[in-house]
Amino acid sequence: MAVSADLLPSLIMLSCIAVALLQFPIMTASQQTSITRHYQFDIQMKNVTRLCQTKSIVTVNGQFPGPKIVAREGDRVVVRVINHVPYNISLHWHGVRQLFSAWADGPAYITQCPIQSGQSYVYKFTIVGQRGTLWWHAHISWLRATVYGPIVILPKLGIPYPFAKPYKEIPVIFGEWWKADTEAIISQALQTGGGPNVSDAYTINGLPGLLYNCSAKDTFKLKVKPGKTYLLRIINAALNDELFFSIANHSLEIVEVDAVYVKPFTTKALLITPGQTTNVLLTTHAQYPGANFFMEARPYVTGQGTFDNTTVAGILEYENPNSFYSSSFNKNLPLFKPTLPVFNDTSFASNFTNKLRSLANTQYPANVPQTVDRQFFFTIGLGTNPCPKNQTCQGPNGTKFAATVNNVSFVLPKEALLQSHFSGKSNGVYASNFPIIPLMPFNYTGTPPNNTFVTNGTKVLVIPFNTSVELVLQDTSILGAESHPLHLHGFNFFAVGQGFGNYNPAKDPAKFNLVDPVERNTIGVPPGGWVAIRFLADNPGVWFMHCHLEVHTSWGLKMAWLVLDGNLPNQKLPPPPSDLPKC
Repeated sequence: MAVSADLLPSLIMLSCIAVALLQFPIMTASQQTSITRHYQFDIQMKNVTRLCQTKSIVTVNGQFPGPKIVAREGDRVVVRVINHVPYNISLHWHGVRQLFSAWADGPAYITQCPIQSGQSYVYKFTIVGQRGTLWWHAHISWLRATVYGPIVILPKLGIPYPFAKPYKEIPVIFGEWWKADTEAIISQALQTGGGPNVSDAYTINGLPGLLYNCSAKDTFKLKVKPGKTYLLRIINAALNDELFFSIANHSLEIVEVDAVYVKPFTTKALLITPGQTTNVLLTTHAQYPGANFFMEARPYVTGQGTFDNTTVAGILEYENPNSFYSSSFNKNLPLFKPTLPVFNDTSFASNFTNKLRSLANTQYPANVPQTVDRQFFFTIGLGTNPCPKNQTCQGPNGTKFAATVNNVSFVLPKEALLQSHFSGKSNGVYASNFPIIPLMPFNYTGTPPNNTFVTNGTKVLVIPFNTSVELVLQDTSILGAESHPLHLHGFNFFAVGQGFGNYNPAKDPAKFNLVDPVERNTIGVPPGGWVAIRFLADNPGVWFMHCHLEVHTSWGLKMAWLVLDGNLPNQKLPPPPSDLPKC
């Protein structure tokens, strides 16, 4: 239809108004400081082939590793989880502070009963004062072997990173792979009392890589351009192994751990324990190098048991600007291997850990408690339980393996601790007399006592709201000194001191770093040594603390803090959501 010349100015004006109206909500949305981000996680079985063998695994949305959650600092995250598998499930948002949202933390039988088959639950939480990399995983039995994925927390709009903006950001998630069913493995180990079978491979983003048989096609390849800086968001999702990581002929600049910025430093290799995250800047060579480079991870092991002594490899591959076929992998180029620390290099582990320091500047202060209200001393390590009558056990001297905090091996209750506490029906579910010091002191890192039997129970440690806490975690030599990555739910803490041997309360506090200690949620306690941490208990709820070596958690190396409500209305935990799972 023809338009008369008289109407053209009016139509042009109307078009401009329409365009302006369309643009207006977009401008408004971009100016918002926070939004709500919705996700749906369908827990599903899926057949996956690795190492030339197919098995059915538990996944989220059929993905392995699972989907990435992306949010900005200040955003609200809502995740609807629907359980379609025959196992009970619960998910933990590892490292998320969960301020006044303890019902969303996720460890089974601690803050919630698990989501039963055919049921659903909606996790709701807000990202407060955090930015960087965290992760999510199943928090029941050994299901996190395959149920895990990254959480990427971007800074608020308009706030840059405290380092050069990277060209690209890539999640790098380490995992472990068993040919057998991991639920059957841990079930058998708990029944026999022996150590569980070790994994058959390590993985990078779910892929074992070409150093394993039958896995050349299942190799993670990171394609990069010369002269660019990449942010690698590294996560250790392995069940039972701390890992060294390095990229041949390249340096890594550490800029963040556990979603907290650190003073940058450069290293050829890094150490990352299960549960920890580390952001690194990788700056590629200025010119096309005419070579490919292995990116490898292998275990750091200090205990006396068997372990998966293999290496996972990915490939760092440069795009060739002069090649028409640069998009395809060139097998004819030289392939360089990195030099990784030996498997028991505790000296490297200690030196690397000591380099980690908070930024501690005006924009990102290190709010270390300068004084403390309560001091606690926890021994951690292995022990044994007697073998039941008429049964043969495979633990030390015919016993069953156990693991403890202050010689208490934690027994999971049949009702969730937080629900029991909130409803006032804790009688018969848990006791509030967790020991604040070892009940029977001994030379913790010297000759172990003859009696290795532990006590078993469901005990919590109760502290008032806003208590400033100092906790010393002391490794023990019972059944061998060993490094233990301890994870605290619901809080970040400051690692103010660490050392080898027995902690000395008369001398060691004088060496504490109260200025710029690293702030994180998971810390490696040195083998035959100790770590001192401080945190402010400003988050009411029941908060799990456990070793992130899954075998040690299964054996009982775990406990719970019960932080009471404060006096003010905004210092109290809200009631549970209506869809909270029932036991």
